[in-house]
Amino acid sequence: MGGAPGAAAAGAPEGALGRLVSRTLTAARHGPRGVLLRVAAMAVAAVGVSWIHRLHDPGVLCPLRALTGLPCPLCGGTTVFIEAGEGHPVRAVLANPLALTGAAAVALAPLGLGGRWWALQPKTRARMLGAALVGSELWQLVRFGVLRV
Repeated sequence: MGGAPGAAAAGAPEGALGRLVSRTLTAARHGPRGVLLRVAAMAVAAVGVSWIHRLHDPGVLCPLRALTGLPCPLCGGTTVFIEAGEGHPVRAVLANPLALTGAAAVALAPLGLGGRWWALQPKTRARMLGAALVGSELWQLVRFGVLRV
């Protein structure tokens, strides 16, 4: 076959660790075990992000907010994970409900709930996403004090 001894195909993991990674990634695609693996990965990421943020606050990550001072609909997405990682679920929800909903959708995807979403007409999906983004933008404008209610 001509390759170096022990060389695996490009990108393919090798050995026992490779088999474990492959089985884990396959399991993360299906059923309750997939949900558990995804939630565990998100929890580890949230704790990691909160730890990094505590050591070094990078400041404003959103380019729109950094340039204009106005938040985008996804502003607060990182804050969701920082607050969740620090054990503040209410603050996480208040930072950006849309980002939290998206994370929940990704976590629950192995249960097959996305089939209902993809069964919708493309126009319906676009309208729903548009409404969610407009709602999120309004939420962020109120949260940052740009709009008063």
